[in-house]
Amino acid sequence: MQSYSIIDVDTHITEVADLWTSRVPARFRDAVPRIEIDASGKQWWWLGSNRLLPIGLTATAGAGDFKHAPKTYADMHPGAFDARARLSYMDDMGIWAMVLYPNVGGFGAQEFLRLGDPELMLTCVQVYNDWQTEWASAAPERLLPIISLPFWDVPAAVREIRRCAAMGHRGILFTGEPQSFGQPILGDHHWDPLWEVAVELDLPISFHIGSGNMEGGLRRDKLKAYGRMAAFAERSVDLFMDNGRQLCDLLMSGVLARYPTIKFVSVESGIGWVPFVLEALDYQFQGNRVVEDRPEFDRLPSAYFARNVYACYWFEQTAPRRLLDKVGIDNILFETDFPHPTSLYGTEVQARIDGGLGDCDAESRYKILWGNAQKLYKVAAPPQ
Repeated sequence: MQSYSIIDVDTHITEVADLWTSRVPARFRDAVPRIEIDASGKQWWWLGSNRLLPIGLTATAGAGDFKHAPKTYADMHPGAFDARARLSYMDDMGIWAMVLYPNVGGFGAQEFLRLGDPELMLTCVQVYNDWQTEWASAAPERLLPIISLPFWDVPAAVREIRRCAAMGHRGILFTGEPQSFGQPILGDHHWDPLWEVAVELDLPISFHIGSGNMEGGLRRDKLKAYGRMAAFAERSVDLFMDNGRQLCDLLMSGVLARYPTIKFVSVESGIGWVPFVLEALDYQFQGNRVVEDRPEFDRLPSAYFARNVYACYWFEQTAPRRLLDKVGIDNILFETDFPHPTSLYGTEVQARIDGGLGDCDAESRYKILWGNAQKLYKVAAPPQ
């Protein structure tokens, strides 16, 4: 009997080439995401007239890195895009379940805004959600889809949540900074129908890094001055800190006070920054006597975090050794980010776990690697 000890709360599926072109009406096929091959033989994703990213950039684990990404699907680890191969890899790693996130549509489905046509934008989101459901059907108890949203249309987003929840999706993907797309801020009552359906269906809401407006990409001046890889490293950590800003916004928005049972997850952003943000926000909250203006706040920001928010880590070694109690054992989840460029892969998975949690007591280790995620995503235990 295979032994499993991990529920991995952040992984990605490398979308197959005909995901959208084979599923949309003929009139949309030239606009939806598609693959084109450049002169060097590298395959690229295009959306309308916009070139997005090379296909291999989302699937470097075991097959390359950000600098030398696979050029074709044949060059990738097959678990990047094939569900059966993914399950085999999970078995090798002792990973029972993986939570699944997208690539091409953006980490908040924001890339589809480039299309400008509401019907086409919604179609692209729905096609992706349907395909993800099909992909996960290889083992729906182990492969856990997250609902991409047409967040620019709240009624449509609510309908899509209900539709996908009925198909077995385990959470909701949302942008942590809707205002960067000209939408209302998190605390605006505009979003209440979204929060209400999440509470009704008991689905956690994910703020994945990179879910805000990424139009600029890597700054050209930094690419020139720093070099491509240094600029990428700097931008990656910027994205972690962006989630810190989004967490501050969420904690002060009033959403958690209005919806006491709602759950949010800060995905792929680490945990080491969390204690500072919570301590600083509590200090400012008390010093500025926020409750005099906002009497609905019945606890400190850190207490809302403890009740309503989770954070995920993968590579960190310092925070798991020193800061677990400051983040909160019940609020920490483990991820590998497979198969992305800085994901944990192969023997590194266990090495990073042991390096960070080697001195951790058994109960806390169990919660971080398994128990918290099992409860949050309603994961059925492996058969005995």
